[in-house]
Amino acid sequence: MSTLGNILWFVLGGFIIAIEYVVSSIAMMLTIVGIPFGIQTLKLAELAIWPFGRDIKQNEFASGCLGTIMNIIWILIGGFWIFLSHIVLGVILSITIIGIPFGKQHFKLASLSLTPFGHNVVKK
Repeated sequence: MSTLGNILWFVLGGFIIAIEYVVSSIAMMLTIVGIPFGIQTLKLAELAIWPFGRDIKQNEFASGCLGTIMNIIWILIGGFWIFLSHIVLGVILSITIIGIPFGKQHFKLASLSLTPFGHNVVKK
């Protein structure tokens, strides 16, 4: 079932969201300071292409103030715009009964798009 969901997800907006993550990743990797952000957004791009069958877990260990600072910088640089994309697509897809699972995935990814540092993607 997750394979069918992932295929439909890819067609119904997953590809567009993944492109947003890849573009922001490339833009951030142009500087040495942005490489950690670029690596994290590449992980998010992979999740944005195939979200079904995967879950988001918060790290067991505290990342300290560095993770918080990196999340704030990420929100200011690109996270807010990707967050808005997830919310808009989630609302649009949740209008129909068939689109509700896809809308739920967008809302799950929206929370992750604001604070990617301190979270891991795990398979269910």
